[in-house]
Amino acid sequence: MGRFDPLIRRVFLAGAVAWAVLLFVTPLLTKAATPGADVAALAVYVAGSVVCHQRPERSFHLAGVQMPVCARCTGIYVAAAIAAVAVAVASIRGRGRWPAWAIALVSTVPSVATIVYEWTTGDMPSNWVRAAAGAPMGAVVSWLVLRPFDDGRGRPFGVAQGGPAWSKVE
Repeated sequence: MGRFDPLIRRVFLAGAVAWAVLLFVTPLLTKAATPGADVAALAVYVAGSVVCHQRPERSFHLAGVQMPVCARCTGIYVAAAIAAVAVAVASIRGRGRWPAWAIALVSTVPSVATIVYEWTTGDMPSNWVRAAAGAPMGAVVSWLVLRPFDDGRGRPFGVAQGGPAWSKVE
């Protein structure tokens, strides 16, 4: 493991959590009607447009304003942030007989099922169903990104033997 591994983990964790929070804060920023808030909101919506179709009927709305990404992407990013936090505070190794590619593939099954349902019935699942279907992908991808940084002894984020410093009672 390289000396920058803890930094990489912290940056990934901070980025995943910040992006998830921004998804919920940005619609509220548009209501602020200040130049700074408008520029910040625009930046988030533009970033969201790079990874998402942003169709209004497939997106959650907060305070009457469409979120920067669709419901499925919201589920993916919120689950990725939650999983990153979970990996940061617990040893979630899960090393077993399943290769990483198989775990990633299985995590897509709920989303694929909603797409197949929509294509075969012509009925669009609710945004909550789509968000829930995307959540496994976000959680698994976050875990897979952080997993290579496990020290092999079940200690996340380069935690010394005996646990993290904040867990010690003196």
